[in-house]
Amino acid sequence: MKMVIHKAESRGAADHGWLKANHTFSFANYYDPSRVHFGVLRVLNDDWVAPTMGFGMHPHDNMEIITIPLEGALRHRDSMGNEGVIEKNEVQVMSAGTGVYHSEHNASSEHPVSLLQIWVMPNAKNVEPRYMQKRFDAADRQNQWQTIVSPDKSGLWVHQDTWFSLGDFSKENTTTYNLNKASNGVYLFVIDGSIEVGGETLSKRDGIGINNVNEVTIKAISDAQVLLMELPMGL
Repeated sequence: MKMVIHKAESRGAADHGWLKANHTFSFANYYDPSRVHFGVLRVLNDDWVAPTMGFGMHPHDNMEIITIPLEGALRHRDSMGNEGVIEKNEVQVMSAGTGVYHSEHNASSEHPVSLLQIWVMPNAKNVEPRYMQKRFDAADRQNQWQTIVSPDKSGLWVHQDTWFSLGDFSKENTTTYNLNKASNGVYLFVIDGSIEVGGETLSKRDGIGINNVNEVTIKAISDAQVLLMELPMGL
């Protein structure tokens, strides 16, 4: 087993007033050569956006972009003609492929929005850009892993052999995740609460990357919400 731990306070941070961002991996003005990626996981941004504020139209290409609102609602527009709002318990994926423009703004004039935006390097370049959005039932992740993104095109999918799962675990609950591919690694991000994994204790907004394993077992030290990302380690 190999592990790399990223404590919440060690992340890159930017405070623009309307935007408060924390970067697990090198992004924008934050650069750490030891924290550029974990396998094909390139970006894990933990953003807070003030009411009505957001990001204007900007381009992306050849990246799989996954957006997970944690609180509030985010308005999305893109050059493919998609426009709508994503909220807590919904997940959005966008394959940038040959190139796409999009904007993201807080949909509320009163309440901030908190979200995770994640970039995964694709296994195929210059694909046709695409957009998907889906709501998930929070009851289906109580003390178990709920798959939210996978390579399976019958659900919310991306161009990569990666599986994203959410879990809401009660204090003292122990749960094991079995990897879909032995060559993959796992990156765990604690959204809230605290857990124990691999003999390490992780708290709110801490992350840990683990590879050379077939399964990962976590124990909830307190009630905890966790995002698990199973990803190829080779670029």
